[in-house]
Amino acid sequence: MSRLYVETSALLRALLEGDAPLRARLTEAEVVTSALTFTEAARALARARREGRLDARQAREVARWLAAFERSWDVLAVDAPVLARARDDLPAEPVRTLDAVHLASILELDESFGGLTVVSCDDRIRRNAEALGLPVAP
Repeated sequence: MSRLYVETSALLRALLEGDAPLRARLTEAEVVTSALTFTEAARALARARREGRLDARQAREVARWLAAFERSWDVLAVDAPVLARARDDLPAEPVRTLDAVHLASILELDESFGGLTVVSCDDRIRRNAEALGLPVAP
């Protein structure tokens, strides 16, 4: 079974947009991600609550899912090697800084584990992952 690298846009699609098949896949698969993913997701959850896109009950449910994923997934720290790698040129520039951190994390994890599938709904991440020879989903 290949490992999935889940980028924030896919996690948010599963949690905030109610993509049940994607959520199920993230529950059943072996998942790795960057620590950045959970920070970005928590900020998006707070923003959705503030903007009234989630009521209190929905926000609690999403927060429970987020906490469950954080407990069960392998998480790569955003450390000096990842940040150094994020400075490198990528095949499909321009790339925003946080996307570069995700892509650097993907490369670090792919070197460690191999066989990663990148799960992202972000076109920049998807284009770069494909250019780097990695399969993408959904």
